Amino acid sequence: MMTAGQMRAARAILGMDQRRLAEISGLSLPTIQRMEASEGVIRGTIESLTKLIAALNAAGVDLIGEGAPSPDGGRGVRLRRPAE
Repeated sequence: MMTAGQMRAARAILGMDQRRLAEISGLSLPTIQRMEASEGVIRGTIESLTKLIAALNAAGVDLIGEGAPSPDGGRGVRLRRPAE
């Protein structure tokens, strides 16, 4: 599962706007905009999500799930729950 926040962060790390992400993923700009406007986990068809994740992976982004280790190293950002 991928969240809208992860999607925005991935684009920011890559220095990519929504239009470019639409181009490299083969999705429409409105689809990218809808996905980023989702609350929490991105909503979309399995095909659209697969295209999106494949495009981000090809561009060099590794998505890290909740509680998953990051064994491959490299620079990145990980969101954690804030201290209460």
